[in-house]
Amino acid sequence: MTEPKIPEMLRHEYARSALNLGLELEDKGVGNPYRFGLIGSTDSHTSLATTREDNYFGKIPVTEPSAERGQHVFFQSPDKNLTILSSEEVASGLAGVWARENTRESLFDAMNRKEVYATTGSRILVRVFAGYDFQEDDVDRADFAETGYAGGVPMGGELANTANGKAPRLIVRALRDPDNANLDRIQIVKGWLNGDGTTEERIYDVACADDRAIVDRRCEKPVGNTVEGASYTNNVGDSYLTAFWEDPDFEPSQPAWYYVRVIEIPKPSWQAYDVARLGAEMPEGATMVVQDRAYTSPIWYDPR
Repeated sequence: MTEPKIPEMLRHEYARSALNLGLELEDKGVGNPYRFGLIGSTDSHTSLATTREDNYFGKIPVTEPSAERGQHVFFQSPDKNLTILSSEEVASGLAGVWARENTRESLFDAMNRKEVYATTGSRILVRVFAGYDFQEDDVDRADFAETGYAGGVPMGGELANTANGKAPRLIVRALRDPDNANLDRIQIVKGWLNGDGTTEERIYDVACADDRAIVDRRCEKPVGNTVEGASYTNNVGDSYLTAFWEDPDFEPSQPAWYYVRVIEIPKPSWQAYDVARLGAEMPEGATMVVQDRAYTSPIWYDPR
């Protein structure tokens, strides 16, 4: 690569746009190659599986902790039109797998059915089921998982058009990493295919920590920011969030997909920890505050 990416490339670079592209291809009768699950990984080459911002060891040996690593040139094109510094790296990520047993067979079964999710480094727990007859109090049931499997499909599954026009209902549970930041919100991301073959997408905030109201599909205000240098507190946000959501914009004839995104409160980035611990100097514009998150595999709705 010798030039930065142009806007026309970006549609083929991201999972969300690929999910919409899959709907378009399926509508043209060539199948959908983009019915994939989502997992996260580090892409590190240090033999150290560190994913936390406060314990980041770099992607390659020359970017292991030092006061200079933020200035290290990770990549530069021959004509120098494109330069990527190590300070632009992120510490992520992790793969979450909902397996019935902690065995190789069960883990691969879960990955095959796409009952998996990604995080950007935190050990957030998130689970979602979609069906047509879930009720609001189902999110509080002791047998939440059993209820979800009995009445719907989990992440990675498909809802058939069997409910006579009823809109899908999603039930979600999310629990913070016990050694990390509180949760800010739960979001549902939806994409769908219009009758003219075009696609759209929309984000819905469906649960907001600290009893914030939802106004026009968004939490009414930010959760707050307790970050000071390389420290933060869990004085804002919640450790546990649940959501019951019925699609308010559902059209039975439109193929669609849904996935859940869970976002933590702000906390220091690895760059901020390097500044505090090592006296590092970061380039202008380096990220000092992050909000780690989790993304579930989609659930598809197929009207056919």
